[in-house]
Amino acid sequence: EVQLVESGGGLVQAGGSLRLSCTASGFTFADYAIGWFRQAPGKEREGVSCFMSGDPDPYYGDSVKGRFTAYRDNAKNTVYLQIDTLKPEDTARYYCNKSPYWGQGTQVTVSS
Repeated sequence: EVQLVESGGGLVQAGGSLRLSCTASGFTFADYAIGWFRQAPGKEREGVSCFMSGDPDPYYGDSVKGRFTAYRDNAKNTVYLQIDTLKPEDTARYYCNKSPYWGQGTQVTVSS
């Protein structure tokens, strides 16, 4: 059974940082693409970052380039999302994805 478990969200002030984690199980982690998405209230789910299978370098959505850094640790079956210089518009629930599976998400709330 595939499981994706996100953690690390919270309430932070604008300008702060967070590191989100997604730990996976139930499949050979290193062999698959893993992505981060986010969804704000009333908005569509947005792609944030993605590691394609076999490619060590992540792709980023245009809205987060320069402030978000993703990295994966295949030995720990975990992908991380470091978010710096947080803005109120980063407020959203952040999800991990290994198609077609989704984690439950972790909430990030940024106060101004």
